[in-house]
Amino acid sequence: MQTVVLGRSDLKVSRLCLGTMTFGEQNSEADAHAQLDYAASRGINFIDAAEMYPVPARAATQGSTERFVGSWLKRQRREKFVIATKIAGPSRGLSWIRDPLALDAAQFASAIEGSLQRLQTDYIDLYQIHWPARGVPIFGATQYDPYKHADQPSIHAQLEALARAVEAGKVRQVGLSNETAWGVCEFTRLAEQYGLPRIATIQNAASLVNRSFEQGLAEACHLQGVSLMAYSVLAFGHLTGKYIDDPQADGRITRFAAFGQRYGKPNLQPAVAAYVALAREYGLNPAQMAIAWINSRWWVGSTIVGATKLAQLEQNIDGAELTLPQEVLEKIEAIHQRWPNPAP
Repeated sequence: MQTVVLGRSDLKVSRLCLGTMTFGEQNSEADAHAQLDYAASRGINFIDAAEMYPVPARAATQGSTERFVGSWLKRQRREKFVIATKIAGPSRGLSWIRDPLALDAAQFASAIEGSLQRLQTDYIDLYQIHWPARGVPIFGATQYDPYKHADQPSIHAQLEALARAVEAGKVRQVGLSNETAWGVCEFTRLAEQYGLPRIATIQNAASLVNRSFEQGLAEACHLQGVSLMAYSVLAFGHLTGKYIDDPQADGRITRFAAFGQRYGKPNLQPAVAAYVALAREYGLNPAQMAIAWINSRWWVGSTIVGATKLAQLEQNIDGAELTLPQEVLEKIEAIHQRWPNPAP
């Protein structure tokens, strides 16, 4: 397993990161531990969670993902693993976490303590803001709202709250998720100006059907020394081809209607069909082609892979070891030109 250093930090992680947002909803604790054991056996040392997980977010299950990771982590050598988690912000109204949600100093402190307890650890290696406390378009939305969450603490105040956690030894490095190019530049500018923690990472969706990261964020992150943790690389299972073969196949898309905003747009299905057909034309597994492609992008630091079944995880990890022929890469570009970013 290849390793990379995240941003300008001291975090050395595997090129693949294990995503855990199914733990506690589609996966039991035993399932979760089996996946964690297998990922570790394949050289993955990087595990990503969030205080709001699993998804879909529900009061009854909130925190289960971190608890499942924590019950596994307590049996491991802690220093061997890089554990990432996230604080929930106000954008999605998850009042059962904290009411009202805000990215202020008190809520950062409360959220970090809660995650530490559930993860059964003394420190978090990478602590991320799950989504901005601004009206940016995320999770399939397309328009910026300048008035949404205007009363939230400033980015400077958020960095000051994170600095307290770093100084206390509870957090090693900090990062963002679902951010914009402006957000990346503003966080790094203020960190440098005021001597506050510098973001090491950004965790954003990126896949064959969502290459929006290339349009602005790739440049900003490259110049600011911020690593991308790419998530949703299989577009919630669409790029596996299973919904091409059976539109009612079991998966998050058919189980949970709420995921239609990003993956229910009109150009998605023809684009997915073209990518799946291309993979099969060259005797490739569609999921593995999608993972091999994202893993080959210069602008990706670590690729997050997750699964509901162990066999799927095995297949996904194998995909990262593939090198796609130049002819396949050229045909991927041709499909992208015809159906650019149908699931941003």
